[in-house]
Amino acid sequence: MRLTDFWARLEEAFGRAYAQSLAEDHTFADLRGRTINQAFAQGEDAATVWRVIVAAYPDRIPSRLH
Repeated sequence: MRLTDFWARLEEAFGRAYAQSLAEDHTFADLRGRTINQAFAQGEDAATVWRVIVAAYPDRIPSRLH
């Protein structure tokens, strides 16, 4: 998955403002306690991060975006 695809999906699921806040402020246990932005800065793959988001918010992510 490309980073542009990741950000488009995140914004579609959460809206632009909340997606940015989620990426900057929320830490995920499945990302070893990192935020989305920290995970990307440390070289984490976009598809891996997306799977973490889907697992954390199963009711928020439309099935077509899985």
